Amino acid sequence: MNCSELQEHAKPVCYVVKKPRALQWFYKDQLQKESDDERQAGRFELFLDLLYVAIVANFSDELAEHPDGDHLVKYLLIFAPAWHIWADLREIMNSYYTDDLLQRLVILWVMALLVLYANNANAADEDIEALRTAAGAYVVARFTTMCTFIVTSITAYQHRTQARLMACFMFVGLLITIPLFFETVSLRAKIAVVAIAIIYQEITWALTLSPWIKQKLKLTYSTAVDIAHEVDRMAAFFIIILGEFVYSIIVGKKTGIGLTAGYVKAVCTLVIAFSLNWIYASGDGSIQATHPIRRSAWTAFGFFLLHLPLSASFLIGGHIAAVAAGEEHLEEGQRWLLGGGLGVGMFCLWIYGMLYRVEGENGLVLPQIPRIAMRLVIAIILIALPQTHDHLNAEQLMLVIMGLFAFLLIWETVGGLDKSSTVFEPWTNRHPPAESDTEAPLQHE
Repeated sequence: MNCSELQEHAKPVCYVVKKPRALQWFYKDQLQKESDDERQAGRFELFLDLLYVAIVANFSDELAEHPDGDHLVKYLLIFAPAWHIWADLREIMNSYYTDDLLQRLVILWVMALLVLYANNANAADEDIEALRTAAGAYVVARFTTMCTFIVTSITAYQHRTQARLMACFMFVGLLITIPLFFETVSLRAKIAVVAIAIIYQEITWALTLSPWIKQKLKLTYSTAVDIAHEVDRMAAFFIIILGEFVYSIIVGKKTGIGLTAGYVKAVCTLVIAFSLNWIYASGDGSIQATHPIRRSAWTAFGFFLLHLPLSASFLIGGHIAAVAAGEEHLEEGQRWLLGGGLGVGMFCLWIYGMLYRVEGENGLVLPQIPRIAMRLVIAIILIALPQTHDHLNAEQLMLVIMGLFAFLLIWETVGGLDKSSTVFEPWTNRHPPAESDTEAPLQHE
């Protein structure tokens, strides 16, 4: 038996705890990969997403019950930290996915902290203990992910500099949260602290991974992302947000018995969520386009940073849309949250579509700019719709919103077609070919 045969019959080495390693990186601006296999989201990543279904429902439900400016601010301030923890784990899974015992335990540990955070965050403005508990859970969760970056930087030399820089920025970000634990600090000051911490996190994340920092530090090795995995994970979180549309039209039997007005509004909500999923999945709506992550580093950062306001907006808009299924009239605050949430979300989707680079634009029914501009028009209309409170009840309002999204879907679908497109593909080859007399008959045992 030669060496090749020995290697073929050798058992693969199995480790309970694997050495952290970079899955992809840049070496002198050339992309390198440990494996050419395309990786999809792991099962434990999807299990993490399952927890976020409950977290986002908890946050949006609180705002729907108290549709005012103060609760809107609180909603944004507690949603963003939860998003940042999810983003930390997304980065770790994208860059250093090992699926070993230690990594699974890290996911479980962070999920346990998220449960603690989500159960206390809504009361953080009223109870100092709830605030301390929520802030403490957030700090420990992000300290855990920070330590993960530090540990992986020891063995993954390709990401070492940026991983340690990321950890340093994260540590400073955790120090910013210290005033939250003191009762003597006013609520307004704490709101400012959280807002600063959120903005700081967004800026430092982009700075750490930016081409500018790579040039300044003259890095030979630098970070890279698995594009397919990143697109898959961001789409998964968007599906979580859309889940709030459909989840809330079922729970609580809002539609009543039979074919009711509530059922009509529930179907409207379903159509809106379906349309949003279609629009997001189609990117800019054209037949062939370059994804923002592939287009350039700056459009890639735009793509990632856009998902926080995109998700927060559609989450609350979707929850109010579902609430409308069980209400004959919406409160004024709920109407503004519905129109504003969906409108701001559509504005984000307009930017999202413009980040794509269209290939062969001249052959399309509509060029990219006028085709995607309809998203901006719809966004403006949605934001202005709450002004119709004297003319439209909840059912009429939902029908109008559904009509807007249906029109947008048709506009983009038709506008993104090639000019030579036809409606139906010919149904040819519907019958099996005639057997040749020269062919030998099949042998049956």
